[in-house]
Amino acid sequence: MNETIMVLVGYLVVLMVLAFWSRSETHTLSGYFLAGKKLPFWVVAFSANATGESGWLLLGLTGMGYAVGAQAYWVVIGEILGVIASWGLISRKLKKLGDDTDSITLPDVLAAKFDDSKHIIRGIAVAIILVMVTTYVTAQMVASGKALSGFIGMDYQAGVLLGAIIIIGYTFIGGYKAVSYTDVVQGLLMLLGLILVPAAAIYAAGGWGGVEDSLHAQDPALLDLFSVTEQGISGWVIIISFLGIGLPFLGVPQLLIRFMSARDDAEVRKARVMAIIVMLFFTGGAVTAGIAGRALFPGLEDSETIFPTISSNLFPPVISGLLLIVVLAAIMSTVDSLLLLASSAVVRDTMQKIMGSTKSERELSGYGKIVTIIIGVIGIAFAIPQAQFIFWFVLFAWSGLGAAFGPALMGILYYKKITRAGVIAGMLGGFLTSVLWVLVFKERTYDLYEAIPGFIAGFALTWGVSFLTWDDPGQTPKPE
Repeated sequence: MNETIMVLVGYLVVLMVLAFWSRSETHTLSGYFLAGKKLPFWVVAFSANATGESGWLLLGLTGMGYAVGAQAYWVVIGEILGVIASWGLISRKLKKLGDDTDSITLPDVLAAKFDDSKHIIRGIAVAIILVMVTTYVTAQMVASGKALSGFIGMDYQAGVLLGAIIIIGYTFIGGYKAVSYTDVVQGLLMLLGLILVPAAAIYAAGGWGGVEDSLHAQDPALLDLFSVTEQGISGWVIIISFLGIGLPFLGVPQLLIRFMSARDDAEVRKARVMAIIVMLFFTGGAVTAGIAGRALFPGLEDSETIFPTISSNLFPPVISGLLLIVVLAAIMSTVDSLLLLASSAVVRDTMQKIMGSTKSERELSGYGKIVTIIIGVIGIAFAIPQAQFIFWFVLFAWSGLGAAFGPALMGILYYKKITRAGVIAGMLGGFLTSVLWVLVFKERTYDLYEAIPGFIAGFALTWGVSFLTWDDPGQTPKPE
């Protein structure tokens, strides 16, 4: 226990050193929210991956591997396809557009090409971001409470508070630069953990043959990638839904701004190769850890505790402490980015652009720090009454953000006849469809993942409404 706490303290010292080292970049909006657009490729790659995966990777996805076995590899395939599509279709074009329009936030990019004097595009984007980010942050706070409780026996509520204080602290001090460089540290730790833990679990089970024997004795379906299709249509819908989990990579703003923060196009091109390779290790390692954990520790009451269970039972206290850090790193690397995303929506998009604040950049970046604290406190308040099923809770926010912005952004980047009305319709349609699908239709459609109908609606409305309103000069893009 003492060794675990010592490792945790050492890790926190590293985070705070990075935060104070980054302070010089926090006195302008571009510096606080985008590190001045000067990051090298390896920081962009690790920051994008660490931000995208969060506590759901170490707790939710490992728990899913534990619960359903080999079927969880469909999620791995979906995630890899989503990452490839995001880096291949969006990264370079978004970087160029962001630089050309002097954009700092994703709402900046969405509004930049149109006469949005009434700030309709920006206002809708801000509202969606704030609603979904609050949900997302809450899920990560829950994950931090579970992690600290599982590893060191800390009370759940105390774990939520401790995790939140750490994350809010270094984000407040160092801004986006601190967040990005801590993401590198956190991403490397996650990579180490997702190689070490599944390898140790497989070894302890007597090799992969031992894992297969144990799972076959429990339920042969756990070893069959296609076993769920025996259920008929509902089984195929499950596979399609798992594959669709990668769709939101095309639209979640906390990832897309990573492309905008790169030093130049050459850095983006190098970053995408590294990001795809690392993501394969991340997701594949998480599912494999859950599957091997099922062989070793069958019958867990909460499948999302399998990673801490493996870590605390198979490793000495020092290594177990390091693996606690891996879980916290996954959580922190997402929460810090979400806090900055919400803060930028309030300060840059609402105060400076919509309300027309004339305050200096230094003053506005100060307000950004205050908003960071406020959003974090709201997340704590919602997380204290413990929520179950991190995996599904995160997916709800993930799909809502992705469906809101993915189709609209793809329209801006690829459709020459895109219009303001098309962007607005696509954002609202994608977001509302994904939310309503969860609330009304999901149970009636074999639990089809909400991002899929959300993206379909978003694309249809973006392209369809743009086609119908192209002749309206007030809707069309500004000449370049």
